[in-house]
Amino acid sequence: MASKDRILRQKEETRHNILDAAYYIVKEEGWQGLSMRKIADRIEYTAPIIYEYFSNKEAILHELTKKGFLCLTCNLEKAKSISEDPAQQLEEMWMAYWNFAFEDKELYQVMFGVEMTCCMQRVPEAEAPFQLFTEAIAKLMKGQKPTDDVIKQKYFTFFSVIHGLISINMVGNGLASSINNQILKDAIGGIIKSIQVVEV
Repeated sequence: MASKDRILRQKEETRHNILDAAYYIVKEEGWQGLSMRKIADRIEYTAPIIYEYFSNKEAILHELTKKGFLCLTCNLEKAKSISEDPAQQLEEMWMAYWNFAFEDKELYQVMFGVEMTCCMQRVPEAEAPFQLFTEAIAKLMKGQKPTDDVIKQKYFTFFSVIHGLISINMVGNGLASSINNQILKDAIGGIIKSIQVVEV
């Protein structure tokens, strides 16, 4: 039994090594530089060993996409815990979302297909950030008794503006930090104000 456990641990370690190698190649060379051969060379394995764990490059992208959404969810949960006020939660979470996009640009790119030649990978882990945001929106709008469709619409209003601004900065030359900060502040605050119920 001990040897079986050891083999399983070794397999899991090899799998992690492959994903880590892929991630660092992308950090150094961008997504266009990633190949199964380069991964094998980096960790000094033969290419057939890599294919024992991942059938193709898309399978590796799938795993890295999952990793990205798990990291983003963790960051959003921390941001949400700063306050019990849903308006502040939304502000903190969208700022954490923005920070994640630029602190881990490569993961964000694969998660949302920004500057990627492949199709965006769909993973169940993508649901958790959506749930965190929509829970805060529902709480903010509780006096209006919003439908699920209305809450979803408000989420995509936030997402469209913030993801759009992130994409502009990633794909183009980017905007000055002061301009980005002002746009973010205006956008997040404006959307929150537009959906907020003033308690009487």
